[in-house]
Amino acid sequence: MRPALLDTSVYISTLRRGNDSVIAFRNLGPDTPLWLSSVVLEELYAGAGTRERRLLERLQRDFERIKRVLVPNLRDWADTGLLLARVAAAYGYESIGQGRLTNDALIATSASRLGILILTANEKDFQLLSRFRRFQWGLSKL
Repeated sequence: MRPALLDTSVYISTLRRGNDSVIAFRNLGPDTPLWLSSVVLEELYAGAGTRERRLLERLQRDFERIKRVLVPNLRDWADTGLLLARVAAAYGYESIGQGRLTNDALIATSASRLGILILTANEKDFQLLSRFRRFQWGLSKL
């Protein structure tokens, strides 16, 4: 059984296409339980309108009920800082948009702790982060 989580970019692109069905996902397949990152939820709420907020409330409630919400712990936060420092040392702090990468790095470090595969539409950022830390990620086909 290989757990996975959808990055914010997957939810957003799916919702922009008018497809609310991604909110109902609990599993991607019989052997792939889906997790929800609290970081992804925060990003989704930050950009949501009234209609989307209701969908997100349902998403949050459903994942809380099945106990599959990934919440970063202290070690994840520390590892995220170290990861961003390595990226900044290689590319320069200002040139990488470190503030922009923080949430993706936090998703990567927390998911790697539990061996969760990240599915994303944001290839650029996750490819960059994977040069400095090992974690499982791939492009979403949703």
